[in-house]
Amino acid sequence: MSYIDGFVVAVPGNKKEEYRKVATESAAILKEHGATRVVECWGNDVPDGKLTDFKMAVKAENTETVVFSWIEWPSKAVRNAANEKYENDPRTKALGDMLFDRNRAVFGGFETLLDI
Repeated sequence: MSYIDGFVVAVPGNKKEEYRKVATESAAILKEHGATRVVECWGNDVPDGKLTDFKMAVKAENTETVVFSWIEWPSKAVRNAANEKYENDPRTKALGDMLFDRNRAVFGGFETLLDI
């Protein structure tokens, strides 16, 4: 089964098109290094929770939008090798600074349990 990297970040709401551009370029690089799918989702119905929610998880400010994304890999081994290649790829460095605060990002790797 596949392996998934999942991410939740807060991006300034007025940077949607800039984020889309960087995400598109990043996705092309990731796919070259083995990703089978890259999905970026711009929040438009992210409710406030009582105990926790996506916005609280990334400490999103009123001017920020929550982005939920994932990268699908054939395996964890492919993902691990690709991460190193991606970080050292000069095109990655050319993308510039992230449009979100990495300290507030939520991310992790997940083994696929069910895929219907």
